[in-house]
Amino acid sequence: MNYAIIYSRYGSSSYPTPRTTEQELLKELASALYAQELLSFGKARELAQMGHYEFGQLLGERGILRHYGAQELSEDLTSARGE
Repeated sequence: MNYAIIYSRYGSSSYPTPRTTEQELLKELASALYAQELLSFGKARELAQMGHYEFGQLLGERGILRHYGAQELSEDLTSARGE
């Protein structure tokens, strides 16, 4: 996989370095896989180890549009109910 393409396409301003934390790498991977429609929002959020709202914010910061379908609606309703 060419990481330079992923980083240039999805808005990351820096390449991974030895100082990049595991959490930062998981966020990068999760947002890239979500943007490519390889993971659902819920699965990408779990991979990034982030809450629903926080992962949505991360996508917004990176200019990644939400893929919103029936499954995401169900997840959002469940989250809103506090379940």
